[in-house]
Amino acid sequence: MKAIILGSGTSTGVPRIGGEFGLDWGDCDPEEPRNRRTRASILIESDSGTRLLVDTSTDLRQQFIANNIHKIDAVFWTHDHADHAHGIDDLRPLRYGRTGPIPGYGVDETVRRLRQRFGYVFAGQFGYHTIVQLETLNQLRMCAGIGIGWTVMPHGPAKSTGFRFDCDGKTISYATDFSEITDEMVSLFYGSDVLITDCLRREAHPTHANLTMSLELANLTKAKKVALIHLDKSMDYATLSREIPAHVDVGFDGMVITA
Repeated sequence: MKAIILGSGTSTGVPRIGGEFGLDWGDCDPEEPRNRRTRASILIESDSGTRLLVDTSTDLRQQFIANNIHKIDAVFWTHDHADHAHGIDDLRPLRYGRTGPIPGYGVDETVRRLRQRFGYVFAGQFGYHTIVQLETLNQLRMCAGIGIGWTVMPHGPAKSTGFRFDCDGKTISYATDFSEITDEMVSLFYGSDVLITDCLRREAHPTHANLTMSLELANLTKAKKVALIHLDKSMDYATLSREIPAHVDVGFDGMVITA
């Protein structure tokens, strides 16, 4: 099983639009391709070819093209914030040729908010097919041969969902957009072969993990491999790579991690 990091950046991406020259790279070296970050999403792929998408980032079409993705078996949402959900319409071409909608899952509140905002995706409209059959995670334990575990995580005043994917004795866990570590998170992610974790910046933040918190989660869960994502413009790839333990990598767009 492997994970493809489709997008490794924060809600504004890197570089951020603006600044003296129209693009704000912050502390990131613009000559380093791994500093160019789209909004966060990942793809889980089993050896048998099953593909599970996590989040529909606002850069989803670009990410599909860059990684030659033209088919998925299901989509999971961590939460409904714009950078994780508003690329949802880019699923429409992946519905073509299917006999039914793409299965989609989220916790109750995420499902409610997505239905409210993107009703046409889940019910069809004006002769267009339903794109996604959206259901809650409550009873889900397996999806297309991959075991599914999840927990709700604090995300400042909001909530996000962390996921654990199990297949053929291997585990990939995904924890983005969390602001504190709970016992439930440690239990779910414990012993992961791969942990992909939120790591916005070095300084503390009210709604995201900083570097210290990300490394603490990696230590508490005893994850074998760790990748840092949701990185802002203060997190230069080369500089950060020199600061972290050997089993931890700075995630980047297009990075493939095998469990």
